[in-house]
Amino acid sequence: MSSDTRHAIETDQAAREATGAHPYGRYLEEFEVGATYKHWPAKTVTEADDHLFCLITMNHHPLHINDVYAKASQQGRNVVVGPLVYSLALGMSVSDVSGKAIANLATEELKHPAPVFHGDTLFCESEVLEVKPSRSKPDRGTVKVHTRVLNQDGVLVAEFKRLVLVPRREAGATPAEGDVE
Repeated sequence: MSSDTRHAIETDQAAREATGAHPYGRYLEEFEVGATYKHWPAKTVTEADDHLFCLITMNHHPLHINDVYAKASQQGRNVVVGPLVYSLALGMSVSDVSGKAIANLATEELKHPAPVFHGDTLFCESEVLEVKPSRSKPDRGTVKVHTRVLNQDGVLVAEFKRLVLVPRREAGATPAEGDVE
Protein backbone atom coordinates (compact mmCIF):
# COMPACT_ATOMS: atom_id res chain seq x y z
CA MET A 1 0.00 0.00 0.00
CA SER A 2 1.46 3.38 -0.93
CA SER A 3 1.91 6.10 1.65
CA ASP A 4 -0.40 8.47 -0.24
CA THR A 5 -3.42 6.14 -0.03
CA ARG A 6 -6.24 7.89 1.79
CA HIS A 7 -8.96 6.21 3.77
CA ALA A 8 -12.32 7.61 4.72
CA ILE A 9 -12.38 8.60 8.37
CA GLU A 10 -15.45 9.14 10.49
CA THR A 11 -14.88 12.14 12.74
CA ASP A 12 -18.37 12.45 14.27
CA GLN A 13 -18.45 11.15 17.86
CA ALA A 14 -21.90 9.57 17.58
CA ALA A 15 -20.96 7.78 14.35
CA ARG A 16 -17.78 6.40 15.89
CA GLU A 17 -19.69 5.20 18.96
CA ALA A 18 -22.26 3.54 16.66
CA THR A 19 -19.47 1.25 15.43
CA GLY A 20 -19.04 -0.14 18.93
CA ALA A 21 -16.47 2.37 20.22
CA HIS A 22 -16.75 3.06 23.95
CA PRO A 23 -19.23 5.90 24.57
CA TYR A 24 -17.51 9.11 25.64
CA GLY A 25 -19.59 11.19 28.03
CA ARG A 26 -23.33 10.99 28.56
CA TYR A 27 -26.44 12.69 27.30
CA LEU A 28 -28.68 14.41 29.84
CA GLU A 29 -31.15 11.47 29.87
CA GLU A 30 -28.35 9.09 30.87
CA PHE A 31 -27.63 10.83 34.21
CA GLU A 32 -29.53 9.71 37.31
CA VAL A 33 -29.44 11.53 40.65
CA GLY A 34 -27.55 9.40 43.15
CA ALA A 35 -25.51 7.50 40.57
CA THR A 36 -21.77 7.36 41.33
CA TYR A 37 -19.21 6.88 38.56
CA LYS A 38 -15.87 5.42 39.62
CA HIS A 39 -13.57 6.87 36.98
CA TRP A 40 -10.92 4.78 35.29
CA PRO A 41 -7.97 4.68 35.07
CA ALA A 42 -6.38 5.86 38.30
CA LYS A 43 -3.25 8.05 38.10
CA THR A 44 0.01 7.82 40.00
CA VAL A 45 1.41 11.33 40.39
CA THR A 46 5.13 11.46 39.72
CA GLU A 47 7.68 14.06 40.71
CA ALA A 48 8.05 14.88 37.00
CA ASP A 49 4.27 15.51 36.69
CA ASP A 50 4.36 17.87 39.67
CA HIS A 51 7.48 19.77 38.61
CA LEU A 52 6.31 20.17 35.01
CA PHE A 53 2.89 21.45 36.14
CA CYS A 54 4.55 23.90 38.56
CA LEU A 55 6.88 25.18 35.85
CA ILE A 56 4.13 25.50 33.21
CA THR A 57 1.87 27.40 35.61
CA MET A 58 4.76 29.43 37.11
CA ASN A 59 3.99 28.23 40.64
CA HIS A 60 7.52 28.05 41.98
CA HIS A 61 6.67 27.61 45.65
CA PRO A 62 9.58 25.66 47.15
CA LEU A 63 7.24 23.23 48.95
CA HIS A 64 6.54 21.73 45.53
CA ILE A 65 9.93 21.90 43.80
CA ASN A 66 12.67 22.08 46.47
CA ASP A 67 13.48 18.89 48.42
CA VAL A 68 15.60 20.69 51.04
CA TYR A 69 12.89 23.27 51.77
CA ALA A 70 10.15 20.62 51.81
CA LYS A 71 12.12 18.38 54.19
CA ALA A 72 12.03 21.19 56.79
CA SER A 73 8.26 21.71 56.29
CA GLN A 74 5.36 20.36 58.36
CA GLN A 75 4.93 17.49 55.87
CA GLY A 76 8.65 16.65 55.76
CA ARG A 77 8.62 16.19 51.98
CA ASN A 78 7.39 17.72 48.73
CA VAL A 79 3.64 18.22 48.39
CA VAL A 80 1.97 17.97 44.97
CA VAL A 81 0.56 21.35 43.94
CA GLY A 82 -3.23 21.48 44.49
CA PRO A 83 -4.25 22.71 41.02
CA LEU A 84 -2.58 19.62 39.50
CA VAL A 85 -4.68 17.36 41.76
CA TYR A 86 -7.83 19.24 40.68
CA SER A 87 -6.83 19.13 37.00
CA LEU A 88 -6.17 15.39 37.13
CA ALA A 89 -9.53 14.72 38.81
CA LEU A 90 -11.35 16.88 36.30
CA GLY A 91 -9.62 15.10 33.44
CA MET A 92 -10.28 11.66 34.92
CA SER A 93 -14.01 12.47 35.09
CA VAL A 94 -14.43 13.68 31.51
CA SER A 95 -15.26 10.34 29.87
CA ASP A 96 -18.05 9.70 32.40
CA VAL A 97 -19.36 13.21 33.09
CA SER A 98 -18.50 15.89 30.54
CA GLY A 99 -17.38 14.04 27.43
CA LYS A 100 -20.41 15.32 25.51
CA ALA A 101 -20.55 18.69 27.34
CA ILE A 102 -21.52 21.92 25.65
CA ALA A 103 -19.79 23.82 28.47
CA ASN A 104 -18.49 23.55 32.01
CA LEU A 105 -20.49 26.24 33.81
CA ALA A 106 -19.11 26.30 37.35
CA THR A 107 -16.79 24.70 39.86
CA GLU A 108 -17.51 25.24 43.53
CA GLU A 109 -16.48 24.10 46.98
CA LEU A 110 -13.00 22.96 45.90
CA LYS A 111 -11.24 21.53 48.96
CA HIS A 112 -7.92 19.80 49.61
CA PRO A 113 -8.42 18.13 53.03
CA ALA A 114 -5.16 16.12 52.88
CA PRO A 115 -1.89 16.47 50.96
CA VAL A 116 -0.85 14.48 47.90
CA PHE A 117 2.78 13.34 47.68
CA HIS A 118 4.95 12.18 44.80
CA GLY A 119 4.13 8.51 44.18
CA ASP A 120 0.55 8.70 45.44
CA THR A 121 -2.07 7.10 43.20
CA LEU A 122 -5.29 9.06 42.79
CA PHE A 123 -8.68 7.39 42.44
CA CYS A 124 -11.61 9.57 41.44
CA GLU A 125 -15.39 9.22 41.62
CA SER A 126 -18.31 11.53 40.84
CA GLU A 127 -21.80 11.41 42.33
CA VAL A 128 -24.70 12.94 40.39
CA LEU A 129 -26.42 15.51 42.62
CA GLU A 130 -28.86 17.15 40.20
CA VAL A 131 -30.15 16.80 36.63
CA LYS A 132 -32.22 19.64 35.14
CA PRO A 133 -33.48 19.91 31.57
CA SER A 134 -33.53 23.47 30.20
CA ARG A 135 -36.90 25.23 29.91
CA SER A 136 -35.74 27.62 27.19
CA LYS A 137 -33.57 25.30 25.08
CA PRO A 138 -35.04 21.80 24.72
CA ASP A 139 -31.81 20.34 23.32
CA ARG A 140 -29.86 20.60 26.61
CA GLY A 141 -29.79 20.71 30.40
CA THR A 142 -27.46 20.85 33.39
CA VAL A 143 -25.88 18.17 35.52
CA LYS A 144 -24.30 18.87 38.91
CA VAL A 145 -21.79 16.37 40.26
CA HIS A 146 -19.72 16.02 43.43
CA THR A 147 -16.27 14.67 42.59
CA ARG A 148 -14.07 13.06 45.25
CA VAL A 149 -10.37 12.21 44.93
CA LEU A 150 -8.94 9.49 47.16
CA ASN A 151 -5.35 8.30 47.44
CA GLN A 152 -4.25 4.65 47.45
CA ASP A 153 -4.99 4.45 51.19
CA GLY A 154 -8.59 5.67 50.77
CA VAL A 155 -7.83 9.13 52.21
CA LEU A 156 -9.90 11.97 50.75
CA VAL A 157 -7.33 14.37 49.24
CA ALA A 158 -9.60 16.64 47.19
CA GLU A 159 -13.25 17.23 46.36
CA PHE A 160 -15.33 19.70 44.40
CA LYS A 161 -18.73 20.20 42.81
CA ARG A 162 -19.22 21.24 39.23
CA LEU A 163 -22.10 22.16 36.96
CA VAL A 164 -21.98 20.95 33.36
CA LEU A 165 -24.22 21.87 30.42
CA VAL A 166 -24.88 18.72 28.38
CA PRO A 167 -26.97 17.95 25.30
CA ARG A 168 -30.11 15.85 25.33
CA ARG A 169 -30.20 12.75 23.19
CA GLU A 170 -33.68 13.79 22.09
CA ALA A 171 -33.30 17.45 21.14
CA GLY A 172 -37.07 18.03 21.00
CA ALA A 173 -37.89 16.42 24.35
CA THR A 174 -40.48 18.25 26.43
CA PRO A 175 -39.01 19.82 29.57
CA ALA A 176 -40.57 19.01 32.93
CA GLU A 177 -41.79 21.47 35.58
CA GLY A 178 -38.95 23.04 37.60
CA ASP A 179 -36.43 22.78 34.77
CA VAL A 180 -33.52 25.14 34.20
CA GLU A 181 -34.13 28.31 32.12
